[in-house]
Amino acid sequence: MQIKAVRRPLDATAFGIMLVLCLCWGFQQVAIKLAAPDVTTVMQIAIRSGFTAVVLGIYLVAKDGLGQFRDGSLAPGIGIGVLFTLEFLFIAWALNYTYASHVSVFVYTSPIWAALGLHLRLPEERMSRFQWLGVLVAFIGVGIAFVGNGGVGGEASNVLLGDFLALLGGASWGFTTVVIRNSRISEAPAAKTLFYQVAVATILMLIIAVVTGATHVEFTPVAIASLGFQSVVVTLLTFLVWFWLLKRYLATRLGILSFMTPLFGVASAVIVLHDPIDPSFAIGALLVLAGIVIVNGGELFSRKATA
Repeated sequence: MQIKAVRRPLDATAFGIMLVLCLCWGFQQVAIKLAAPDVTTVMQIAIRSGFTAVVLGIYLVAKDGLGQFRDGSLAPGIGIGVLFTLEFLFIAWALNYTYASHVSVFVYTSPIWAALGLHLRLPEERMSRFQWLGVLVAFIGVGIAFVGNGGVGGEASNVLLGDFLALLGGASWGFTTVVIRNSRISEAPAAKTLFYQVAVATILMLIIAVVTGATHVEFTPVAIASLGFQSVVVTLLTFLVWFWLLKRYLATRLGILSFMTPLFGVASAVIVLHDPIDPSFAIGALLVLAGIVIVNGGELFSRKATA
């Protein structure tokens, strides 16, 4: 008889690990933007995904052989690979139009999308009325942030388009979590889960780059440093750790800590790229973060209220 894994509430270990992950994830939009003049954003995603796919592919085959992919995980693996590709395709395109600080906020609406999807699929992830209030607050924040699009005329239209693409990236990430939790991938090793995602992303991103003509690559020092950080630290190490956390802790509880990522992302974009912060965007971003905290911390708040 197979025993289903029990996912625990948050503890000090989860908090410390998530703090480091959020620092890395918050800076990745800045890293992509810095290298964009030398390597197109789509090619950056293809290169970093390809590096990780090769490393993980060698490890997995050497460890368990090719037979491990005949365990019923291939179909959902391809599915999360497509969602992973969409997430970073939307991020790559968004950074061509809008500020890295905006992308940092809208992409990390992912816990909201994940909570909505998990609410519909898993009884233990049902949201309370208080958490639904958080969803409303978050989406009001999105609307207000869209008003503060940082420009006028054509520039404003471009920024608004980029903001919307970033929001789609966040939705793709959130729904990836839902698929993982509702398929055989949920119990697969973290390395295997990530391999499916980056392998599919490498193939699709290269095709998209060729079709759209976004194949420019020039290995300048900035490009090499950015791609190294994205490939080794972000795509390989942090995502392996993230999937390890998902297998041990409740997804919505982890989501409450992810609110730190957009804060780090906005701060690094302002400091490194000198991104402007429009008052409307700032207010909207704070409401988005408040909504994330309410949704993912609803049970914790409820316990304190009834204690």
